[in-house]
Amino acid sequence: MPAAQGPDERDPARTARHRQPSLFAVDVTDPDPQDLAGLLAGPGQLSRMGGTARVSVAVDAAWRVHALVGEFLRRQVPATWGSTDDGGFVVRSAYTVRLVRLVREWSDGSGEGTKRAPASLHLNGPALRLWVAAAGCATGDGYALRLGAADGACWPAVGAALQAAGVPAALLAPGAREGPAPAYRITGRRRLARLAELVGDPPPTAPPGVWPAPDPQ
Repeated sequence: MPAAQGPDERDPARTARHRQPSLFAVDVTDPDPQDLAGLLAGPGQLSRMGGTARVSVAVDAAWRVHALVGEFLRRQVPATWGSTDDGGFVVRSAYTVRLVRLVREWSDGSGEGTKRAPASLHLNGPALRLWVAAAGCATGDGYALRLGAADGACWPAVGAALQAAGVPAALLAPGAREGPAPAYRITGRRRLARLAELVGDPPPTAPPGVWPAPDPQ
């Protein structure tokens, strides 16, 4: 009697499809200035000057500075960084026409630099990678993506975009005890593996344990 066939032998085409990376993952998507939407989904801020625009984000560790400056340059967006009074850092793009479309989509029209998440917000792998690099952190039983404290009007659209990307998350409002707040926290083995698939390998500067793991324990 022949040996029972495993899943790979029964349906090679199905197995090949299962192993294919997500079409939205960072490894199969070319860098684009629109990817900086990932920073604006989190704590990033926007500003405009004449016919140019800038995106900036405060971060809490030097490895994030190195990672983000590299990501900006991959998108042909010059960037600088500086220290903050609380011991952190801020990474800023140059004012450039390459970010005008993105900032226009995220502006509330007041001219004050207030964010408004677009109704059609889409977060692919590169955008999520930028968010993780700027404000992602492990929380023991999950992974948190920190939000801007003053950006509450954006949170529902950001949460919907996370769900559409296959990583539905719970909102941790200010004062929550489960982790850093405000933030969206992703839990569950499959969801965490999906996040890791989308954002790709950690930057060389990232310390162990800070990046989403491909096989969370």
